[in-house]
Amino acid sequence: MSLHKIKRADGSTVWRVRWRDGGRDSASRSRTFTRKQDAQLFEDELRRRRRLGELGLLIASKQTLNEYVTETWAPTHLPTLAPSTVDNYGALYDKHIRLYLGHLKLMEITPEAISRWQAERIAAGAGRVSVFKAQTVLGSILQRAVESERLARNPARLVRKVRRPARAEVRPLAPVTIEAMRKATSDDRDATLISVLAYAGLRPQEALGLRWRDIGERTLLINAPKTGQRRNVRLLKPLREDLDAWRQDQDDDALVFPGHDGERWGPDAYKSWARKKPRGRKPPGKKKRTGSPGPFARAAIKAGVPDATPYTLRHSFCSLLLHEGRSVIYVARQLGHDAALTLSTYGHVIDELDEAPRIGAEEAIRAARVSPVRKEAKRDA
Repeated sequence: MSLHKIKRADGSTVWRVRWRDGGRDSASRSRTFTRKQDAQLFEDELRRRRRLGELGLLIASKQTLNEYVTETWAPTHLPTLAPSTVDNYGALYDKHIRLYLGHLKLMEITPEAISRWQAERIAAGAGRVSVFKAQTVLGSILQRAVESERLARNPARLVRKVRRPARAEVRPLAPVTIEAMRKATSDDRDATLISVLAYAGLRPQEALGLRWRDIGERTLLINAPKTGQRRNVRLLKPLREDLDAWRQDQDDDALVFPGHDGERWGPDAYKSWARKKPRGRKPPGKKKRTGSPGPFARAAIKAGVPDATPYTLRHSFCSLLLHEGRSVIYVARQLGHDAALTLSTYGHVIDELDEAPRIGAEEAIRAARVSPVRKEAKRDA
């Protein structure tokens, strides 16, 4: 922080106060005064607020939320997130925050303003889940503003979030259903991809980013784009056999499931693969869904589970581990999230297993693969 006397070309004299928001690498700011006394008073106030941890309050008084997001938050925070998360945050901000709170100065975003915004969005017909997620994004933005000393506190923390609708209970698909889906696919790639999703519990983007070098003898090394963390996932023997049968002289660096160009699938390719058949009338204000079902959706329909999505196959792997008698901690580590989320999502599955006999995951898969053959043999006889 410094005070400088500056002589202008017209012969007048001004006093300029310069300071930084944070450390040496932070942006330098300045403000000019025509009187030295005013400049000194401003500098004294900056020093006082810095000692109190409130330096950012002076800066925030002039910066709007949109300006802060564009100039500071987006360039410094978004590069650390997964591309899908960036797209999700951007859509939520543009749809629910930019036009309604973006024009306010940071200091004007009070708990009352956030509560009013939340109520008005719901009254306007916005979904409760979307408003809940938008408030989470807003809270994250304002927390960064607190950390960079633009706000003294995060007002979003003082506002009760809208209550989310109760989640539907998770209904894991049994191995018999998974095998029916695999048999209903049009090619080996789709059948192997379904195996990876259902028998390793990978998120779709994790499976599409899988490379042959990540496949060991007993584990899969997963680089999770959602969390930015790595984890080892147990490689069940039936899945290992599926992967061995699918591999055809690919290099270790090659993708296990490349696109038609040999590169990773883009968002459009994945959506086309997973796309469900349009059903019912077009909701007001929504674009009409067009096109036939994708390969995954066709397999799900033929297997009798038309509402299944690639992500829901993750639940099947969790169910296999729980039926095997694995602990919640073990299952959480395999799925790549914390134990509390595992309990809240699969608590009813765990309760159902209290008195059920235990069966190994590999044994359950092999039984499912043999069972249809036995039925066909009996029918032929």
